[in-house]
Amino acid sequence: DPETRSIRANPEVPGLQGEGHFVGAQIFDPDTGIFIREGPWVPLGEDLEIQLPPEKGRYHIYVSAIRSGKQWLYLEGKPFLLLESTVADGRIVGAESSTTTLGKLRRRNWPRNLKTVLTSPFRALAGNFSLIRAMVRRDVSARYRGSFGDIAWTILHPMLLMATYFFVFGVVLKARVGADTSRSGYALWFLAGMLPWLAFSEAIGRAPHAVLEQRNLVKKLVFPVEILPVVQTVSGLVTSGFALLVFSAALLLIRHSLPATFLALPLIVVPQAMWTLGLAWLLAAIGVFFRDLTQIIGFVLTLLFFLTPICYPESALPKEALPVLTANPIYAFVQGYRNLLLDATLPSSASLVRIWLLSLGTMLFGYAVFHKLRRIFPDVI
Repeated sequence: DPETRSIRANPEVPGLQGEGHFVGAQIFDPDTGIFIREGPWVPLGEDLEIQLPPEKGRYHIYVSAIRSGKQWLYLEGKPFLLLESTVADGRIVGAESSTTTLGKLRRRNWPRNLKTVLTSPFRALAGNFSLIRAMVRRDVSARYRGSFGDIAWTILHPMLLMATYFFVFGVVLKARVGADTSRSGYALWFLAGMLPWLAFSEAIGRAPHAVLEQRNLVKKLVFPVEILPVVQTVSGLVTSGFALLVFSAALLLIRHSLPATFLALPLIVVPQAMWTLGLAWLLAAIGVFFRDLTQIIGFVLTLLFFLTPICYPESALPKEALPVLTANPIYAFVQGYRNLLLDATLPSSASLVRIWLLSLGTMLFGYAVFHKLRRIFPDVI
């Protein structure tokens, strides 16, 4: 019935007889695979009336027999009746039916699922751009609200952090690098390496708790949960952006100019953001189920910082460990920043291709895991 958004079905289920068997329906979003709701159960052989949601969109209804013991037969690979319906303006405007199995349906949807995997992260970012911008502004301002320095801490915090590490390694331990043995030369070298680390460590350190921090939004509202790790990733980039302004001022003060390769910084920043976002999505999804992940990530970040040649030159590493320790992606970004900002050289095409492919793959994988698990977030938190 188009007006009441109801569908009546009475599928034949050969080979299933006796009391205790039913026919039921489950409604899914075909674009995301998210389970929407379950319809009524009726005894085998009776008509089943299914009510579709009033919201505009496409819906897949799985009409399947249910064995005694509440076991849906379609989950065992048995054939079921697939109803593909479209709702618009509060009424059904299209409906098709076919008999299929879960395996056949997955194979049929494989090209569309692949397209969804490749495009969904970007559609989520573009479709929620205004909301992301508003939440980033609120996140950055709320972090230091009520403190004496207020928003100034957005600049002061990374400056004090970098000053602390520089004092330990540059002043106390007298670390130097390359032909420039001056303290100012080491300061620029160290600060260039800290720029990608600030954005990465802030986002990843907060990612395991991203969904749990906003549990009210997840449980009570129709809210795009996938933007929560995005907000933290962009907030980290904002912090790194202020640090980049400080670095640029120091570079002008010491070297009296900025290299032309400064303009090529997006070649490194964009894949860095994609790689960080992919890990943030992954950690945010796992963090819902494994609450100790926040403490573990804090330790891992500390270990990763000291294993990455940020405060010390590569020559300080044992030769045997160098290929392994310099293979981590954050070191590739550190080197990219130093090449562009200090050496006035572009990274090689091969290294850029590897970084972009790795970052894109990480982002798609992280989003796929987050998207797969998000449907059960409300039940867990």
